[in-house]
Amino acid sequence: MSDGLDQPRLGLNEEPEEERREDVWEDADAEPVAEPEAEPDAEPEAEAEPEPESEEEEDVPSEEDELPRLRSPEHAGGELQIPDGYGVIEGEPTGNRRAVGIVVARFNGELTGELLRRALDERERLGVGREAVTVIPVPGAFELPLAAMALAKTRRYSCIVALGAVIRGETPHFDYIASEAASGLQLAGLETGVPVAFGVLTTDNEEQARARLDKASEAVRTALEMADVFSQLRAAAGVAQQ
Repeated sequence: MSDGLDQPRLGLNEEPEEERREDVWEDADAEPVAEPEAEPDAEPEAEAEPEPESEEEEDVPSEEDELPRLRSPEHAGGELQIPDGYGVIEGEPTGNRRAVGIVVARFNGELTGELLRRALDERERLGVGREAVTVIPVPGAFELPLAAMALAKTRRYSCIVALGAVIRGETPHFDYIASEAASGLQLAGLETGVPVAFGVLTTDNEEQARARLDKASEAVRTALEMADVFSQLRAAAGVAQQ
């Protein structure tokens, strides 16, 4: 009896061992499946967030916005039209019986020398005699107003022409010289009543100055025209007093 009972016990004990082996293999197979491989999926999300950078780029101004936009020099066309029925006193740039004083800066002499040459050519074209012209060279544009004032106060000249060239550099020196030359020459004309024409070039570079050398001829015409206007005014005032 004992032998017969032992065999079924051995048979019953084998099934649990097989089950345990299967559980072990199942657990071993389940370990790699249970590991979530979600990291590769998260990488595109991190790369797909460029919004803050794009906003910063929009706030940064472009180089075109930072630099000032330079405009080409423009002048309105056409001529001044004065309605009929009004008294008009208009001068003519003629050199008959006109004495002209010219003050010219030596600084930037190659440019100012050409300005002087063109001014003298225009003087001859308009009929101003060589003997009626006095030229006073001064060190620079800053000294032009003082020389113009001295000439005007002699009352020997119908008009004064100031010639010079100031080119912008790396310091504010240009701004001071150009501003004082312009205001000083205007003051000379206002205080003496003698027309003072502004023939001073104020440019950013030498190339711009050379392109504007004809301003000397224009200054001569302006001075003679204003001298003629003042002459007509004095004549009209004398007639009115009689």
